[in-house]
Amino acid sequence: MAHRTGLANHLEQCLEVARFADYGPNGLQVEGRAEVRRLVSGVTASLALIEAAAAVGADALLVHHGLFWRGQDGRVTGWMKQRLAALLRHDINLYAYHLPLDAHPTLGNNAQLGAHLGLVTEGTFGDKALGVIGRPVDGACTLEAFAARVGTRLGRTPVVAPGDGRTVQRVAWCTGGAQGWFDSAIAAGADVYLTGEISEPQAHIARETGVAFMACGHHATERYGVQALGAHLAAQFGLAHQFIDIDNPG
Repeated sequence: MAHRTGLANHLEQCLEVARFADYGPNGLQVEGRAEVRRLVSGVTASLALIEAAAAVGADALLVHHGLFWRGQDGRVTGWMKQRLAALLRHDINLYAYHLPLDAHPTLGNNAQLGAHLGLVTEGTFGDKALGVIGRPVDGACTLEAFAARVGTRLGRTPVVAPGDGRTVQRVAWCTGGAQGWFDSAIAAGADVYLTGEISEPQAHIARETGVAFMACGHHATERYGVQALGAHLAAQFGLAHQFIDIDNPG
């Protein structure tokens, strides 16, 4: 059992929250009951996840994508009202960590995705060292073989802009919506860059530089950090922990 404030304080220190200027507030976003015994983790604080957490008796919900983001107008209507009402009705604490969870060197989304895909980390790139670069643990392979491995391990076929089809020796990755970091990955020496989403410019850049771009799904690339962080909290505080995956094709 843990107190909600003790959990928040531990997470703030563990994830070095103060290092990040983020797109929304990191930490306890919605206050629930004081004592936490059962923790549910998931990617996004959707109504479906909140209701699933309530159904298993969760005292706290730990997510990567919380409720509040820069640019929102602040009105509690529609989907926002429904989500908040469900959290308050069931007295569930909502903890959300965005960039700090991406960046953690062992529990973070990038570290956990790399381990899940069989990649050895050799360095980082980009602001706050959010991007990671490394290599396949079993050595160089063809782009086709690497894409097949990614598809099998993530459970979805990636969208691939193949560049010049070179052998994959160095892989750069950053989970979620990090397609804008393609240039930084190229500068870091990647043969392929893997992230969650692709926008219009990336296919052209891949053709013109020869470096492949691989979009594997925002949700699919960000399922692993929150699971690892939930397991860490369970071990640290003696909590029951369950990860609930609400499927999302995006």
